[in-house]
Amino acid sequence: MKIGFLFPGQGSQITGMGKDLYEKFEEVKEVYENVKQITKIDVANMSFEAESELLNQTKNTQICILTMSLAILKLLEKENIKAEISSGLSLGEYSALIYSKAISFEDGVKLVKNRGEYMQNLVPSGDWSMAAILGMTEKEVYELCRKVKNGFAVPVNFNCPGQIVVSGDKTGIEEVENLGKEMGAKKVRILNTSGPFHTEKLLNASNALRKDLEKIHFNNFETKVVKNIDGKIYDKDDDIVDILAKHIISPVHFETCLETMILEGVDTFIEIGPGKTLSGFVKRMPCEKNLNILNINNVETYENTIKFLKGEN
Repeated sequence: MKIGFLFPGQGSQITGMGKDLYEKFEEVKEVYENVKQITKIDVANMSFEAESELLNQTKNTQICILTMSLAILKLLEKENIKAEISSGLSLGEYSALIYSKAISFEDGVKLVKNRGEYMQNLVPSGDWSMAAILGMTEKEVYELCRKVKNGFAVPVNFNCPGQIVVSGDKTGIEEVENLGKEMGAKKVRILNTSGPFHTEKLLNASNALRKDLEKIHFNNFETKVVKNIDGKIYDKDDDIVDILAKHIISPVHFETCLETMILEGVDTFIEIGPGKTLSGFVKRMPCEKNLNILNINNVETYENTIKFLKGEN
């Protein structure tokens, strides 16, 4: 069995996420407390009690999802469950980099706190939106976006076969929704996000984050991380500052990330954090071998995953 960890990104959040893990495990509480000390944000209260409108603000969403993923990693560490390789969707790449030890816990938390604030605040004024398009090819989605006349819309997340996310303004995304149905999309689903993520509109946020990244000391990778920007494994000669600065204005090639992990021999994927979106992406990947697809987002799924990995069920 070769394990690969997957870390979710923005859009997977839900009020109450991680609460039962927090209440049951001291290790989880310690992670939340450490994040609170670093950020001065009561991440536990924000995650467990906040109205969805507040939690869905990018500056809150990102640090809350990161904290939950890091807390679950602490539980897996206690059980000596490790992954040789990992990847994350957008924000989730930071969870993977912290897991690999390339970025320290404290630096990673600070970066994600700032990243969320920049991505919320350093955006041109406008009504932004994102939508997942199901059942169209990459070529068809590019053609669809070219047909948008009255707004801004570009493909940004290539998640898995048959699912591509488009980012833009409300007018553009509404056009995408209508045109997509005309062009044969199985479904167009508006996502729970609040910005034109992974587009040129976040250039000011990218530049601000770059200044923070330039102050960070990066360590040697203890485990492999597959990067969103091209679906390749980080190399020791990669310019991490440049990659992560461009990350928020560049498309996410998550399907390619999953292809790379499968080629590396991963046969057991564990999604770590709220929701099970990434597990669904793995299920859609063409693969000759049978894959074990697990996710940990509460006490029950955590305990079931441990039992499976230890051969107890």
